[in-house]
Amino acid sequence: MAEQVSGPEIQRLIQLLARLPGLGPRSARRAALHLIRKREELLGPLSDAMQVARERIVTCSSCGNVDTSDPCVICRDERRDPAVLIVVETVADLWALERAAALRARYHVLGGTLSPLDGIGPKDLNLASLVERVATGGVGEVILAVNATVDGQTTAHYVTDLLSHLDVRITRLAHGVPVGGELDYLDDGTLSAAIRQRTDF
Repeated sequence: MAEQVSGPEIQRLIQLLARLPGLGPRSARRAALHLIRKREELLGPLSDAMQVARERIVTCSSCGNVDTSDPCVICRDERRDPAVLIVVETVADLWALERAAALRARYHVLGGTLSPLDGIGPKDLNLASLVERVATGGVGEVILAVNATVDGQTTAHYVTDLLSHLDVRITRLAHGVPVGGELDYLDDGTLSAAIRQRTDF
């Protein structure tokens, strides 16, 4: 068994970094060493930024985005088309579509997908507020921008059924999004084309 080469504070930093997506123990050690070497330039400002984020970040009560204000900056943007509502699984998907800058619409974050195997049912998702937003009026099209996974497509069908009694066009992303693919990992060009070539669901 390897001996511990640093104190508990550094070990804790490494352990916390290792919890981040894409970082294993080895990458976390490298990241921790880099932060320690650049203490004044990186570690201090990063610590301050994380403290501010912890105190100020809230979930938008309208769309489910994360921001430092409620409603969020997207919901407050009057230049966006209120008649188009893009439904996404996660905030990461919302950010991915915003990077593509294909459509200046409004969003609705579900907070995941239906997944009976994982015990995630309709009550665990942001579905009631979606129906309420569409039923209130003013929305002419709902774009289902969910991942092309089994759970994503199951969720899309469920949402379509939920909205079927309302006078709204329901579309989905074109098949430029690969089956099994996740929006956050796609390039901006693919996302932009998928939004432009959306089809009726």
